[in-house]
Amino acid sequence: MKPERYDVIFERACERKGGEAAVESLLENPLHSDQLKGIPDDRYLAELTRKVFQSGFVWRIVDQKWPDFEEVFWGFDIEKLLMMPDDMLERKATDPKIIRHLKKVWSIRENAMMIHDVQQREGSFAEFVADWPEDNIIGLWSYLKKHGSRLGGNTGPYALRTVGKDTFLMTRDVEGYFRAMKIIEGSTTSQKSQKAIQTFFNQLRESSGRSLTELSRILAFGVGDNHIQALEDMAH
Repeated sequence: MKPERYDVIFERACERKGGEAAVESLLENPLHSDQLKGIPDDRYLAELTRKVFQSGFVWRIVDQKWPDFEEVFWGFDIEKLLMMPDDMLERKATDPKIIRHLKKVWSIRENAMMIHDVQQREGSFAEFVADWPEDNIIGLWSYLKKHGSRLGGNTGPYALRTVGKDTFLMTRDVEGYFRAMKIIEGSTTSQKSQKAIQTFFNQLRESSGRSLTELSRILAFGVGDNHIQALEDMAH
């Protein structure tokens, strides 16, 4: 089935959200490369950690406790965290000021090690993220999952989006679109599916001039429970 054109996707989003101005008001732009490089590496670790703890949990509670996370883990200072012995890490995991989850707390030091390893090769984790090509953003997802801890699924991508890296997200609505349009079948994490999804977004970005961040949201605006049946009908 031939992929939909950008103008068709955008028009459907406008119909659902109340017009072009309404859609534009809901969009956000990713940061430029220089802006990403200006973010300290401890902030990248902080956001990775926040998303690890938000995964499967109430985001609002994590946000409420976040000042205590910053205090308990020394502002996510990479060097200090790497020097933390196991027994100290385990004690911190029982601190009532944070969310007590040993495996997730353990991931903080493991992700600090990932960032440290990148620093040794690239100069900074910020440069590594900033320079990663958006036309293979799934490759960066894969790197975080393979070399980091608990960063698979949407956890790594959500963290990237939050810090400002241009990336699409595989939300339920976006996944529903790809299935309805027969662009993917089976697991969204298979190499075949990921390649098909990346290719679709690359083509859409080239034809529209929009960022992956914008395109992902525009796509999601036009689908969901109210529209998925129509999309399925179109695909047949």
